[in-house]
Amino acid sequence: MIPRPARSSEPTVVEAGAWADVLVRRRLLHAAVLTPSGQWLVQDKPDGPVRVLKGPADVLALAATIQHHTRFTRPESR
Repeated sequence: MIPRPARSSEPTVVEAGAWADVLVRRRLLHAAVLTPSGQWLVQDKPDGPVRVLKGPADVLALAATIQHHTRFTRPESR
C-alpha cells in the first residue's frame, strides 16, 4: 500500500459533514449530528450509545477507522 502524504491543513466542518453524510447514507453509522458548539454526536446503532466527537478531525478519524475495518473484513480482501 502506498502511504498517503500528511494533510497540509486541518479538516473543515464541510469535509466532516460530507463524510458523516456518506457514513449515514451507507448505513455505517445510524446518525451523525453537528452541534452548535462544533462537536459531533454519533451513534452506531439506533439503540446504541451516543458518542461525542470533539470536531471535524475526530469525524475524519472515525471515517478512516470505519473504512479500514470495512476494507479488511470484506471476503474479497482476505
